[in-house]
Amino acid sequence: MDCKTRFPIFLVHGMGFRDGVPGYWGRIPEYLRKGGAVVGFGGQDANASIEINAKMLMVSLDKFLADTGADKVNVIAHSKGGLEMRRLISGMGYADCIASLTTISTPHGGSAAMDKVMKLGVLLNIGCKITDVIKRIGGDISPDTLSCLRSFTTEYMRSFDKENPDVPGILYQSAGFLMKGALSDVFMWFPYVGVKVLTGHQSDGFLAPEEVMHGYFLGTFTGKGWRGVSHCDEVDMRRTRLALVQTDGEKEYPDITEFYGALVRELAGRGL
Repeated sequence: MDCKTRFPIFLVHGMGFRDGVPGYWGRIPEYLRKGGAVVGFGGQDANASIEINAKMLMVSLDKFLADTGADKVNVIAHSKGGLEMRRLISGMGYADCIASLTTISTPHGGSAAMDKVMKLGVLLNIGCKITDVIKRIGGDISPDTLSCLRSFTTEYMRSFDKENPDVPGILYQSAGFLMKGALSDVFMWFPYVGVKVLTGHQSDGFLAPEEVMHGYFLGTFTGKGWRGVSHCDEVDMRRTRLALVQTDGEKEYPDITEFYGALVRELAGRGL
């Protein structure tokens, strides 16, 4: 279980949650550390805009580099965190600090379902304002839920891609996941059904595999059993064993932690 890499691992969470106790990444950080990896965290707001969170990541990354003495990191980012890291890399001059960026279900292509959700208008605005109050109580400095949701639209991502192109010399790779149906996750059944009704797509509860592809695509994964893998399962929020299989059957992992272990070992094999 050797997970030691040349450059340390920097984990960047997605929307809706924060780093802390209980940890966003479940058993994954401890698994990687036991294998010899040096692991740090983004520590950005749960529901701030991409721009605000990218600035927060800049501070966290500077401190992590200083603490470890490393000159670069391997970033593993989940969901919206991948967009924030792309902004930091391409728009804020941090390319020299990044060896690789691996994104897990990040909406690089935008979400067709979110395009339709944004048409809810006043109802959406009210819901976002209420969420902002809750997130501020929970510790966010600058919550802006409406801005977060808008950044998931296909129109926004077309502009984002032009403004934040990939930087040569950095390894960009991505992975997608699928639930096997609405009953795969008791907490994710409603958004899964919503995406299915609005777009006809299978998804991890939020995003279809074709919406998350960026750079080298590692593949689409689901559960070996009946459950599949939800957006929450991807970062081991339940802290329970979950066996994975690539949808084309090429790769299998006995647990989600093993998926991350294999990912980190592949980075090490590349000299990263």
